[in-house]
Amino acid sequence: MVICCLLQVFSYASYCQNAKPIKYGKNAAAGKYYKIRGIKIYCEIYGSGRPLLMLHGNGGSIKNFEDNIPYFSKEYKVIVPDSRAQGKTKDRHDSISFEMLADDAAALLDTLHIHSAYVIGWSDGGISGLLLAMRHPEKVIRLAASGANLWPDSTAIQTDTWKKDYKTYKLLNIRVARTRGQRNREKLFMLDWFQPHILLSALQNVKCPSLIIAGDHDVITVEHTTLIYKNIPQANLWIVPNSGHGTISEHSGEFNKTVDAFFNNPFNRRS
Repeated sequence: MVICCLLQVFSYASYCQNAKPIKYGKNAAAGKYYKIRGIKIYCEIYGSGRPLLMLHGNGGSIKNFEDNIPYFSKEYKVIVPDSRAQGKTKDRHDSISFEMLADDAAALLDTLHIHSAYVIGWSDGGISGLLLAMRHPEKVIRLAASGANLWPDSTAIQTDTWKKDYKTYKLLNIRVARTRGQRNREKLFMLDWFQPHILLSALQNVKCPSLIIAGDHDVITVEHTTLIYKNIPQANLWIVPNSGHGTISEHSGEFNKTVDAFFNNPFNRRS
């Protein structure tokens, strides 16, 4: 009996060592294309339970959440799309807007027959999450938005980062993109260079409990993040110590637990 048990233990240990890690964003077993608003959006779904929508940043993909999906999929039905013109989701249109991305997310939930979901948005996904809550308030139960901004100038973005992006913008004005990939990358750059344009007063339309997050060394200034927090009726603020823009990965353990706690029991707003 002891020998059998030991063999089972060794067999399981060997299986764990040889099991291939999940390639988030390239997992055919969890992924599928959905026809959404004139394009095919690629989306992977993990786990079961309460629906949780994750929205990634500019030029990113489902893979951005590889440190978060395993944690949340234990208790939630995690829905992670590649946003328009990013990852495996192709978009041949010549421009893109955050409003389009928010409406895509709402339409995806409708296609999946999900009335409403918890939402985690990071970077551009945080902006899309805010707009989703504003434009489709019935879709968002609770929102965690990290590294989001309301407008694209140096009052919202760290000056050094803004100046670097300005140099890129000047270069784009003097050359013509030749390949489809170059045109797509430039379209995504222009998204962040010219957008978003969200009025502070419009944040009153975010009716759900919200956790507004940024790193203390984020590319989005702490002052701007605090401004977002102060103008959302049921908002909470979390400035993550010793963190840059990548809060979801740089501090994934703390991020996952804190956001999960917020989803289960929204914190009391601190003035």
